[in-house]
Amino acid sequence: MIHELYRPPLALLTDLYQLTMAYGYWKLGRAEQEAVFHLFFRKPPFAGGYAVAAGLGPALEYLQAFRFDESDIQYLATLTGNDGEPLFEVDFLSYLADLQLTVDVDAMPEGTVAFGQEPLLRVRGPILQCQLLETPLLNIINFQTLIATKASRISAAAAGEPVLEFGLRRAQGIDGALAASRAAYLGGCAATSNVLAGKLYGIPVKGTHAHSWVMSFDTEADSFEHYAEVMPNNCVFLVDTYDTLEGVRQAVEVGRKLRERGYEMVGIRLDSGDLAYLSIEARKILDEAGFPDAGIVASNDLDEQIIENLKSQGAQIAVWGVGTKLATAYDQPALGGVYKLGALRNSDGAWQPKVKLSEQAIKTSIPGTLQVRRYEDNDGLIGDMIYDETREIDDRGIIVDAKDPTRRKKIASQALATDLLTPAFRGGDVVAEAETLEVIRGRVRENLERLHPTIRRFMNPHEYPVGLEIGLHELRDEMVRQARQVQLEMVP
Repeated sequence: MIHELYRPPLALLTDLYQLTMAYGYWKLGRAEQEAVFHLFFRKPPFAGGYAVAAGLGPALEYLQAFRFDESDIQYLATLTGNDGEPLFEVDFLSYLADLQLTVDVDAMPEGTVAFGQEPLLRVRGPILQCQLLETPLLNIINFQTLIATKASRISAAAAGEPVLEFGLRRAQGIDGALAASRAAYLGGCAATSNVLAGKLYGIPVKGTHAHSWVMSFDTEADSFEHYAEVMPNNCVFLVDTYDTLEGVRQAVEVGRKLRERGYEMVGIRLDSGDLAYLSIEARKILDEAGFPDAGIVASNDLDEQIIENLKSQGAQIAVWGVGTKLATAYDQPALGGVYKLGALRNSDGAWQPKVKLSEQAIKTSIPGTLQVRRYEDNDGLIGDMIYDETREIDDRGIIVDAKDPTRRKKIASQALATDLLTPAFRGGDVVAEAETLEVIRGRVRENLERLHPTIRRFMNPHEYPVGLEIGLHELRDEMVRQARQVQLEMVP
């Protein structure tokens, strides 16, 4: 769908430092040196226990169309350094003009439940190409994973009742709105108000009328009657323009007239006030009037916490319209995903693992060519092992928490194991099977059902066991120790 929104290509959708590093690799004759990078987040968003991997489909579209066109090269030629001279040599720009991706990408399928430190994507290929892909891949994966996760939480709070994504008018721009609609549906929402997203992605669209419709008539009753006249098969009346419960009574009267014409009132919508009280009272009015099947739709800055609270108060709401706090990930507007170098291939063909140190243990990277192995039994998911594909897995079967090495777990030998990173892109071509959003939604449901309820809860969730394969932990520990020792020896 990217090509329907933007002129191809989008190679300049990157940060300048990716291009300056690419130029450096090319200048030093290292452009083709093979490297491995991993895209991951350190902590699940919203102080939650998990994330829902999303955005792979658009990311693969981006990779498939990647190239620098003539206008891109002309623009790059205008960039200058501090001395006013061209930033890039002409020969380098010619190199970019002819560049075709040859990288391999392995990824978690969209809809997979993921956890901190686990690679969502692994990119292997010429270091120059891997570097150029860092920013756009993060841009696509970070946001959609964030919104899909938020949607899964809101859908869980609704406990099987439909959630409608209403965020278009508050989303961050056109692209943000479309990406949010896609990710929200993927994560569990039943429909969107975004008609363009409906067209592009095949998402069901829902909507009725606004307060302006009611205000444009002399009376609320007139507005309902005229709406029923022009759209008898889509009558959800917004009842809170003036007096909410009186609005419900007006809707009932129009509902009776609709029934005489052979139609049924779908329901009413509440968009303000005490949603618990008003929905309970509205339900009484609808039931007593003979409209037990008319649903109550609620909106008004909802999120998972508010929905959970309303349900605990006995709110009689059947459909939840969630906009701003979903489409903008209001309480955490960025996932914080990162893209780190894991290994380089030496001239002798051997892989050399790389580690980034930090004053914060959580920011010390994991070396190697990483894969994630998920273990489960009949009761659900047991734990995930991050291991290096170029090394044998230690037969001790122990995983070590990457943040706290005192936390360890032994995986039962009989547990069912599945490697999560699967081939998605090979040497310029998409190899992953195209999946519909319906298939991805099903994967989200299945994954969450296999996850213990204590990990899914909103407040202080239990931490799902994720750890480094013990041999990889010991390798990283030794690499960190050696790097620290070198630093100490450099101090006079």
